[in-house]
Amino acid sequence: MQESGKNPQHIGIIMDGNGRWAKQRGLARKFGHREGAKAFQKIVEYCYDLGVPYLTFYAWSTENWARPKDEVDAVMNLLRDYLNRDLSKIRQQVRMRFIGDRGALPQDIQQKMAEIEEKTASFTRTTVNLAVNYGGRAEIAAAARRLAQQARDGALDPADIDEALISANIGTAGQPDPDIILRPSGEKRSSNFLLWQGAYAEMIYMDVLWPDFTPRHLDEALAEFSRRNRRFGGI
Repeated sequence: MQESGKNPQHIGIIMDGNGRWAKQRGLARKFGHREGAKAFQKIVEYCYDLGVPYLTFYAWSTENWARPKDEVDAVMNLLRDYLNRDLSKIRQQVRMRFIGDRGALPQDIQQKMAEIEEKTASFTRTTVNLAVNYGGRAEIAAAARRLAQQARDGALDPADIDEALISANIGTAGQPDPDIILRPSGEKRSSNFLLWQGAYAEMIYMDVLWPDFTPRHLDEALAEFSRRNRRFGGI
């Protein structure tokens, strides 16, 4: 782990490569998502041990609905099973939050998300944001609509809208912006993930498919982060 003072407070991870992992093994894509869920759990546990306060995982994007129906159904069933069973395996000190538009999700999944958020709300060591039906542009647009409605109602002067107010109206409100956005799988793009919050995040790309991602890979990413000189526009 890096030296004290350079430890990340918030890590964003794009869980990419599940389908390719399965294809390489001659398996249906749903098996890659299943293995990816196992990797997610291992990394949450490892970050808990490291004392990372905030994690945001990109699980399902607003664009992923365009995938084949059998894959969409498999992912929804996997999410349902995870929320109902596997989540209990994660240490009880982990606070779970879900960001994104829940309206398109099955009602039972929405209800379980709300129950888990309420049950874990008092835990403070590590907060895990799971981005489901999430898109960075949609998140910013939703914040703009909320602020516009407040202005229309006379509760807000448009001249008072600033970056802090927008940050207070997005899914990660009250949390520090990510220090790192990590993408495995060899792809090198943000894919609409944390567009507002990630303005100054260090982008780290790794050539490993998400189901094969281990704590060793995270250590490598953290070592890379420790070597970066973060100037935030300064010198």
